[in-house]
Amino acid sequence: MKLAILPYPHLDPVLLHLGPFAIRWYALAYIAGLLLAWWGILLTLRRKTLWAAPPFHGKPPATEDQIGDLVVWATFGVILGGRLGWDLIYGIILCSVSPDADFCRGMPMAFVSDPIKLIAAWEGGMSFHGGLLGVIIAVWLFARRQKLRFLSLADLCCAFAPVGLFFGRLANFVNGELWGRVTTVPWAMIFPRAGDLPRHPSQLYEAASEGVALFLIMQICLWLGLHRRPGLLTAIFFLGYGTFRFICEFFREPDAPFLGPVSMGMALSIPIWVTAGALFALAMRKPA
Repeated sequence: MKLAILPYPHLDPVLLHLGPFAIRWYALAYIAGLLLAWWGILLTLRRKTLWAAPPFHGKPPATEDQIGDLVVWATFGVILGGRLGWDLIYGIILCSVSPDADFCRGMPMAFVSDPIKLIAAWEGGMSFHGGLLGVIIAVWLFARRQKLRFLSLADLCCAFAPVGLFFGRLANFVNGELWGRVTTVPWAMIFPRAGDLPRHPSQLYEAASEGVALFLIMQICLWLGLHRRPGLLTAIFFLGYGTFRFICEFFREPDAPFLGPVSMGMALSIPIWVTAGALFALAMRKPA
């Protein structure tokens, strides 16, 4: 039980140093996810057969120029939502329940005594759920500003959102963070900051499920024409992400105890499922 079968590939989290600046794999993961999702959406907009039937009648939900502008809005949504979401979910809620967790360091009261911690993402701490909410708000505001259909625009974004999830989880693996629970499976690894016991490479499980598997599901649903019911692709994305995240939580070491056997990640799947249910009801109520 002392040695892992597979060695952990010790990769420097910093790809390149440029004087006082450091280019990190984690930042590149965000950039790669956004750029590839942008590219995928543009290719989808150019497939005229996808938009021939009602309710589009030959007109895609946005132009290529509008999608380019939306990427900027979504970038701010991811960054602001991801950090503020971490402050609320982990820094305030989870640290109130488990104040002795290593990452808490006096939070949530530290936010009062040192408010700079609210934005100190360089110390670690970005929440996917917060980033998701930030993107939803950004897409909604953009749709209102441009007088576009919010749900159809959201469907486009969700069809390619797993790309960002895939690269984000790979970056977690490179950073040696968010590791899995102790295990004896032959592909277990010893993570540098997680002691000397072999653990599940849960970051790769999430990359495969939330990233690859969910991307394939979303693409199949898109090509089957489910986007013709606005909101349905978004509902499928929420359902798929919530389910895959809940399953992966059984293999991932919790950040800190939350509600007995229920981790924070499991608990956060509940509002994701509720939202998916509401979107399913809304999408199926609308005529195809």
